[in-house]
Amino acid sequence: MPAATLPASPSPFTIAIIGGGLGGLTTALSIAYHNPSLANITVYEQAPQYREIGAGIGIGVNAARILNKLGVWAAANAISGERNGVHRSCRRFDTGKEIVSVGAMDEGGEGGVRQLSVHRAEILEVLYRELRTRYKGRVRLETDMRATSVEDHGDQVTIHFANPSRPTAAANLVIAADGIHSAIRSQFAPDKPRYSGRIAYRGLLPLSAISATWPYPTYAVSWLARDKHFLVFPISKNQTLNVVAFVTKPEAELGDLKESWTSSAPREELEREYEGWEPTVGAVISAMEARPGKWRINDRDLLEQWTYFDGKVVLAGDAAHAMLPHQGSGAGHAIEDAYILGLTVRDFLADTSFNASLERYTFLYQSVRLPRAQKAQITSRHAGDVYELQGKDFEGITSYEEGLPIVREKLNGRMKWVWGHHVEAEYVDARERAGLGATKGREDLRVVPNENGVGNEKLERAGVRVMEVEA
Repeated sequence: MPAATLPASPSPFTIAIIGGGLGGLTTALSIAYHNPSLANITVYEQAPQYREIGAGIGIGVNAARILNKLGVWAAANAISGERNGVHRSCRRFDTGKEIVSVGAMDEGGEGGVRQLSVHRAEILEVLYRELRTRYKGRVRLETDMRATSVEDHGDQVTIHFANPSRPTAAANLVIAADGIHSAIRSQFAPDKPRYSGRIAYRGLLPLSAISATWPYPTYAVSWLARDKHFLVFPISKNQTLNVVAFVTKPEAELGDLKESWTSSAPREELEREYEGWEPTVGAVISAMEARPGKWRINDRDLLEQWTYFDGKVVLAGDAAHAMLPHQGSGAGHAIEDAYILGLTVRDFLADTSFNASLERYTFLYQSVRLPRAQKAQITSRHAGDVYELQGKDFEGITSYEEGLPIVREKLNGRMKWVWGHHVEAEYVDARERAGLGATKGREDLRVVPNENGVGNEKLERAGVRVMEVEA
């Protein structure tokens, strides 16, 4: 099919975003923010209505800066828990003594942002409210629209839905942000999940249930043991404590356990898994719901291509780079995707040169985002090993005590490359290297040196090779 080219004016250009989660709504917000004359943006959400589901997520300062630019920082900050400047206080499972404390790299001063700890439903409401108020008439949100496939039709893509009353829609650009089980991604790259070796229990409790006896200066705590770790952090203005408890377990013991929000287990099962741990862990478990969530954690191969149909179909968020949860940066990378997509659409619509094409600009998005996201996927795997004293770094270690200095070494400073990143400067650098778009009027953006090599490769259809990742 011929590559899509620039329409006569920006207004007829139509964009469909598949998925109304964090990535999809932030993408809609970013595109609307960066393209004030674009009035045909539709988000298709598979659920019949927006509803509360999920639990706590972390948003690092790299992504918080983006929310600030998009105008929703104050609202997001207002629903966040308070970590007291601590990303994670890692402690011994048996005594609670601190192993290492990882700072959150919060920014002080006027205009500074901090790491956010939010309930998924509450941050979605912040984004949803912003789209309904500030961008009403330009962004449409349609529910009960589960996308099943896409078809290429020249300058447009036809989207097929499972809704018989609205079976199809068309758009010039389709952004698939439909999550870890993306139907759109599966059309181009079949989903091949494999068990990561760990399961997780997840739940919530009123923070007031344990606050009177809480012994630590922060509620962002992770207790570490061999083959298990137990993580908590505060959300919802410190009204709620989010819990994620990880256990290494052979696949043969999982039965029919699924990678699903709906799976659960009796609280007594969680109590047995963490029997003998320091008393604070037991107090947290006792205050959780009777049936906390339980799911298998699957891993996936790195995806080397995110754009299809000559650039008219693009993957974003978990659909492009589903990662293990151990580094807590998946939401932030979805927000970075969203921001770059907004810039990409802006520059494509503004480019009147003879060689402007949607394909070149969506590959620009891929060249900026793919290497960094893949590095996050790789380092998230490693983080899970460090928290449970597993992997090559702990080979030959015969006792828990011997492993703790290695944990300190591996965790100290490991998140700086994530949080210290300035994604817009990287985008400008990559755009210039690709020979795309005008740079006049963008002198205010200083291109910072890039420590992980992103943006320094030629724009290529197959993507960019991932850099070597330090353990």
